[in-house]
Amino acid sequence: MKKIITRFAPSPTGYLHVGGARTALFSYLYARHNRGSFELRIEDTDIERSTQASVDAIFEGMDWLGLEYDGEVRFQSQNLERYQQQLDRLLDKGHAYYCNCSKDRLEKIREQQKNRGEKPRYDGKCRELSLTKSDDTIVRFKTPTTGSVTFDDHVRGQITVANEELDDLVIARADGMPTYNFSVVVDDADMGITHVIRGDDHINNTPRQINIYHALGYPIPEFAHVPMILGDDGARLSKRHGAVNVMQYAVDGYLPEAVLNYLVRLGWSHGDQELFTKDEMVTLFDLAGVNKAPSSFNTSKLKWINQQYIQQADVGRLAELLAKRLKSLGVESRVDLAAVVGLFQERAQTINEMADMGMFLFKELDGYDEKAVQKAFKPGAEDALQAVIDQCQVISDWQSADLHQLIADVVTNLDVGFGKVGMPVRLALSGQAQGPANDVIMKIIGQEETIQRLSEALTFVKNHHQ
Repeated sequence: MKKIITRFAPSPTGYLHVGGARTALFSYLYARHNRGSFELRIEDTDIERSTQASVDAIFEGMDWLGLEYDGEVRFQSQNLERYQQQLDRLLDKGHAYYCNCSKDRLEKIREQQKNRGEKPRYDGKCRELSLTKSDDTIVRFKTPTTGSVTFDDHVRGQITVANEELDDLVIARADGMPTYNFSVVVDDADMGITHVIRGDDHINNTPRQINIYHALGYPIPEFAHVPMILGDDGARLSKRHGAVNVMQYAVDGYLPEAVLNYLVRLGWSHGDQELFTKDEMVTLFDLAGVNKAPSSFNTSKLKWINQQYIQQADVGRLAELLAKRLKSLGVESRVDLAAVVGLFQERAQTINEMADMGMFLFKELDGYDEKAVQKAFKPGAEDALQAVIDQCQVISDWQSADLHQLIADVVTNLDVGFGKVGMPVRLALSGQAQGPANDVIMKIIGQEETIQRLSEALTFVKNHHQ
């Protein structure tokens, strides 16, 4: 059986976006499932728009998602001599020709064709002129004028396109740089790519490329065109729907395995299963499970999946991610972050949300919730706060102290309901009416900070009641 080889071939003109990442994932999983190779090719022949920063962003995104590629990365800009060789072959065999039609002429032709209700296309003026190369000539592929191209797409089924629907596409610009449809055929053939998995926006390119494969005598790979990703509103996914840069999800506090899990479910399914480990994806993935219909990106669903992974994640790892988030906010925490993770691991949907939930633990309070003040800092709150302060001050070993019992003892000594002590203490410690148990907060922030916050609240209550 022939070894399966897939590839991901992004253009370095921006970051690694969600659609590209999903294409990379499907290509990766198909190769791994079949014990084949997954290759990475950087299509950087667009010199004006390609940047090193974008190349780095692609590597960073692939690395973060854990999409390991095989072999050396192939850069199209380093393969120009090979393209020229194959271009010369097409010219010599009569499958391509030089064209010197001006942009103005081409625009006029297109305008006339549109006015007549025809599909805009090159009219073949230079096709049989046998022009020679000059500074202003481009190279066009001589598309067959009869017959058709048929291919079996793994997602769309059999697709047939008549050659008369295809015009003589440009395969090399005047400066000698190859165009996409030509260079991709040469690279895929040279790399031995057996399966091309890409977005369905490339379906129109496929019959053109197949004709070039035939002209060069190359074996034709199998194709799978996956549907596009839409926003919740049915429009094509864009920045206005939220983050489309994969690495923005790292900044926003998502775990890479959660993003990977969400991406695989954008257009592929295996029964009703929602959560997949990476190993399960490799074991179960097949192109037959890819949907034909477009997928809608749902941030709420992504957050739910991320929450499931946070709940299962190692506390130490989450503490490191939380520390990184706090550092990015300029917050210096002196508390045990693992303990903070333990407080919010079940509830937080993202690391950033966890940081927000625990912010009262990391920095000084900037005030108290106004509604909570009316309920918690009533007359009698002074006695409760002072009594808890007194009890806290005499503790010699804070970490081993039973702080829940400390508060219970104050309740008993004051002969009041638990809320008369618990509510003002929680507001004093957190600035909020709701939150973790008081003894847990006290243990995390430490003895000195606990006494400090209780004392500040006591002062506030006294002034409030004057």
